[in-house]
Amino acid sequence: MKKFDVIVIGAGPGGYVTAIRSAQLGKKVALIEKEKVGGTCLHVGCIPSKTYIHVAAQIESARQMQQYGVTVQDLRIDFSKVKEKKDKVISRLEQGVTHLCKKNNITMIYGEAQIKDSFVTVEGETYTAKDIVIATGSRPFIPNIKGLDEIEYITTDSFFSIQTLPKTMCIIGGGVIAVELASALALMNVHVTIIEVAEDILLSEDKEARGIVKKRLQKNGIDIITNTKIKEVKQNVVSLLEKDIPYEKLLIATGRIPNVEIIQNEQLEMNGKFIAVNCHFETSKGHIYAIGDITGGYQLAHAAIMEGIYVAEKIAGKLVAEIKENDIPRCVYTTPEIASIGISEEKAKELGYDVQVSTTMLNGNGKAISNDATDGFVKIISEKKYGEILGAVIVSKNATEMIHAILGMKYVEGTIEELASMTWAHPTLSEVIFESANNFFGKAIHM
Repeated sequence: MKKFDVIVIGAGPGGYVTAIRSAQLGKKVALIEKEKVGGTCLHVGCIPSKTYIHVAAQIESARQMQQYGVTVQDLRIDFSKVKEKKDKVISRLEQGVTHLCKKNNITMIYGEAQIKDSFVTVEGETYTAKDIVIATGSRPFIPNIKGLDEIEYITTDSFFSIQTLPKTMCIIGGGVIAVELASALALMNVHVTIIEVAEDILLSEDKEARGIVKKRLQKNGIDIITNTKIKEVKQNVVSLLEKDIPYEKLLIATGRIPNVEIIQNEQLEMNGKFIAVNCHFETSKGHIYAIGDITGGYQLAHAAIMEGIYVAEKIAGKLVAEIKENDIPRCVYTTPEIASIGISEEKAKELGYDVQVSTTMLNGNGKAISNDATDGFVKIISEKKYGEILGAVIVSKNATEMIHAILGMKYVEGTIEELASMTWAHPTLSEVIFESANNFFGKAIHM
């Protein structure tokens, strides 16, 4: 039996970061992975999707250049080259993570793990550690739709294995992942239909934000069907109550479920389908921790990363500040992007705050106008008396980069007055944050 200080199960963003930070803090660490280091984010999630989205953005830019007198002749997409580039990006990052684990003297163990009586078994070998961290992530949820088990379809995990672009794709699901992929595919000349049984797409996002993105999706030729019922699916046809939707490929993007089978013999307490943890990410057995998608919080790579760092430092006896969910940015990589932090206006009022919301549109911003990026706004939700920043929403090109300016101020308990008094470079899209902050005091210049 091999002994370690810390065993981490799952080598996705949360897991490998936990392992590396634990090793940096002097722990003898084993990292167990049943497939490839990097997990869903690296291989079938964040990284490949952003590679395709980047390609789509370049296509859109090339088409927009015509109004500036720049004509791109014979714009074609060689999808095999796009896929090759995506694979190279993944390979480079996977090699980088593997190198970092080796550099930090982490013992890599490949195979499927099981936990029983606080012992970890992999391929017949048993391992033990003072502390165990479970970071096994999630997998696509497959809904119970009539006929689905009789046809071929792809999920968000298998999407990036397709070899050629279809002429038409039907996407069942209107959440963040579904809409991001639809946005990219449409710009690569795929006719996309989004089917969402709920009242709207992107229901996790700000109402005004999703309205802007929805309008752009439709402008780019995407058909969006909401508030519907799926009767059944057949090969190449989705039958709704209203009509049939033909397709060449069908993508199921209806959310994800946690990979918790690993604990079936360990009898840890559950919170519904998730592993129950306290504010320190401890399970019902104090020396076993759980982070990431399996705990029921935000299913975001950067959330899992910070949880992993927190757990590693706690195990090492360090004093660490608790992770606040309201300080975790949420990002949607559509065109334009959506980025948000904190709480909404409605939630703030429910909590008893005297709320003031300041919103500034991008259509008066010089950089936005010169870059054809005027769709969007900056919204800051603040407490009225002291200017405490409660939340923010940015809809803009590069919104997922811009949001950190507001997050940084909120994190250090700065106020909207301090945002308004900073010097912001001109011309930049970020100046809209400056305008929105000054609008709180009725002092905005360009509106």
